[in-house]
Amino acid sequence: MSLLGRPIPRMLELVGESVRGCERVLEVAAGTGVVTQVLAREAKHVVATDYAEGMLAFLERHIRAARITNVTCEQADIYALRFDAQSFDAVVAANVLHLVPDLGGAIAALRRVLRPGGRLVLPTFCHDETTLSFVVSRALALSGFPSHRRFTARSLQASLARHGIVPSRFETIPGVIPIGFCESVSGR
Repeated sequence: MSLLGRPIPRMLELVGESVRGCERVLEVAAGTGVVTQVLAREAKHVVATDYAEGMLAFLERHIRAARITNVTCEQADIYALRFDAQSFDAVVAANVLHLVPDLGGAIAALRRVLRPGGRLVLPTFCHDETTLSFVVSRALALSGFPSHRRFTARSLQASLARHGIVPSRFETIPGVIPIGFCESVSGR
C-alpha cells in the first residue's frame, strides 16, 4: 500500500472537507476504516458498511480500538441498502466503483438514500490514467486483484454523467494509480 498510497492523504483531506459538519453520513465499502476515521472526525454520526463479514469484523475491531464512538458498523450490500430514502446528509463510496459489476445500480442505490442537497462523495482509482497505472493495474489483476472496469479521470466523469452525476468538485490526485475525486451535490 505504501507504493500505491501516495494519493490517499489528499483524498482523505477532500473527503473530510466534503462531510465537515454533516449530521448523518453513510459510508459504503468501508473496508479497514481508513476513510471511516476521517468521517468520524468531521460528521456527527457515521454508518460504516461493508459487504464482507470478515472485513466488517476487522472494521468493528479497528473502530473500538481507536475509541471512536460516533460510528455504527453494519453489513450492507451496495445494491440493497436497507436505509430509508433521503436519510443521509452525505454518502461516501471510496475506491469501490471500479469493483461493482453494475455501476448504474450502485449509483442509483447511493442516490436513493441521499437527502436533497446532500453530498455524494465518490473518490475512485483511475487505473488507466497513465501508462504506469495501466501497467501496475494489469499486474495487480494477474495477482487476483478484482476489477470490473478501469477508469481514466475523463472516463470516470463520463460514466458518472451517464448516471446523472454532475460533479460540483472533481480533482485528479496523482499517484502510481491516481484517484479521481468526485463530489456531487444531490439535485445538481
